[in-house]
Amino acid sequence: MPLFLVERAYAEQMELADLGLGALDAEDVEEGLRWVFSFLSADQRKSYCLFEAPTAEVVRAAARRSGLPEAVVVEVDRVDRVLAETLPAGDRPAPPTPGAGMPLRT
Repeated sequence: MPLFLVERAYAEQMELADLGLGALDAEDVEEGLRWVFSFLSADQRKSYCLFEAPTAEVVRAAARRSGLPEAVVVEVDRVDRVLAETLPAGDRPAPPTPGAGMPLRT
């Protein structure tokens, strides 16, 4: 099932509990949509939610029906530590080049 990251901005600060309830409400109104997890920015004015859905339009339709603010919806691929460690060394991506968008830790 495809994964979609939903970025949403709020005029007022959002509470973490409300964010979870909103995601569950969206899941309830649209067939084939499943909420995976969410993050709330430190200033509590942006949320980032991961959903499984057949298409991006299913995610957008659920948001419209739930009365949630307009959002940016992006299809994403999942990469995690377990998957990365199972890749043969030749299939692993090269580490990022310093100064190419990722800050270095010192």
